[in-house]
Amino acid sequence: MANYPSISLFFPAWNEEDYVERAVARALDVLPRLTDDFEIIIVNDASTDRTKEISDELASRIPQLRVIHHTTNLKLGGAMRTGLSASTKDIVVYSDIDLPWDLRELERALHLMDYLEADMICAFRFDRTSEGPKRIIYSFVYNMLIRTLFDINIKDVNFSFKVMHRRVLEAVELRSLGSFIDAELVVKAIRKGFRVFQMGVDYFPRTRGVSTLASPSVIMKMIRELAQLYPETRAPSPPQKPVRLPPDVAPLHSAAAKRRQHG
Repeated sequence: MANYPSISLFFPAWNEEDYVERAVARALDVLPRLTDDFEIIIVNDASTDRTKEISDELASRIPQLRVIHHTTNLKLGGAMRTGLSASTKDIVVYSDIDLPWDLRELERALHLMDYLEADMICAFRFDRTSEGPKRIIYSFVYNMLIRTLFDINIKDVNFSFKVMHRRVLEAVELRSLGSFIDAELVVKAIRKGFRVFQMGVDYFPRTRGVSTLASPSVIMKMIRELAQLYPETRAPSPPQKPVRLPPDVAPLHSAAAKRRQHG
């Protein structure tokens, strides 16, 4: 087993009953080879299929698996914020639950993180032709827009393969409620002075279900959030509510509870 730090791997999930068991099985195959201290988190974003039931059943059998349920659908931004804030380990990994990348690539990402002394690794897709021309054009235009507006050199900002140290999450505040959250996270990390590097991976399109991330409504929401959050994202202020609190800082509700216990 490699001697890597503790790892939190989280999956946002909305109506993903076809993928939940497969994703957890793959994670349980890969993570124990990298560390003996890991957790898997599924954020069920108010699914209307059997995602909740399947996830809960798996969690009842797998000690390293936690499931967080949203009672209302908070979209990708809300699910990502929940997953990031609920993480407890030193390294936090984000992936879509349909596994668009081979989880075995995580070992290479961790090696690069260590070798380059990086705070975050963002992956980009080598070949996207299987997505079709419309999604390729959307992605090309959006990535070019993000690179131009924020003066960063990230090739594939919305790809769901990001590996980050907890110190990044302790230093940034995320406001996006939609798919702009990927860009917000990466840009703010760079603006805060964290070392962000990229690596290319093979891409595997989903074979079950339908992705809604390239729908016109999602794209319009991304553009609206981009316009709304542009000043704060380009020049982030000190976080009032960081994504994740440092381990030596207790949440306010925890402190109040302790006072009541000793009062």
